Amino acid sequence: MRNQDILCPTDFSATAERALHYAVEMANLYRVNICLLHVTSPAKSAHWYGIAVDTPAALEQQLAEFVDAKMQHWQQQMQAGLAPGLTVYPVVRHGQASEEIVAQAAHAGMVVIASHGSSGLADFLKHPVSADVVKLATCPVLVVK
Repeated sequence: MRNQDILCPTDFSATAERALHYAVEMANLYRVNICLLHVTSPAKSAHWYGIAVDTPAALEQQLAEFVDAKMQHWQQQMQAGLAPGLTVYPVVRHGQASEEIVAQAAHAGMVVIASHGSSGLADFLKHPVSADVVKLATCPVLVVK
């Protein structure tokens, strides 16, 4: 753990924002870099970013632009809190969130993840991604409420 990067998955929720502060604190403590990860799924599935467009291709383009802008903002926010010499690098993966996070965690010393993301009945009824990550990751996982 002490010489491997910290993985901080995000869905851009308020809870995920709290988790990023813990990731920065842990990175400074252990003097390691942070991998900021976001997982996108096909536009017709679970993700809904409030974007209304006419075609699937336009939706995918809008989604990519939204994710890029959010990742850049969060990267800058986290970088500002890191000690000199440490860095935050963004990674965007595509697929099922828990699977992609666990795959990325294979290269990390620790995962710092929010206990839950966006709210609403649909999110309440589905299994939390953080529970899958805790169960399947081979490195330590810090779950932030």
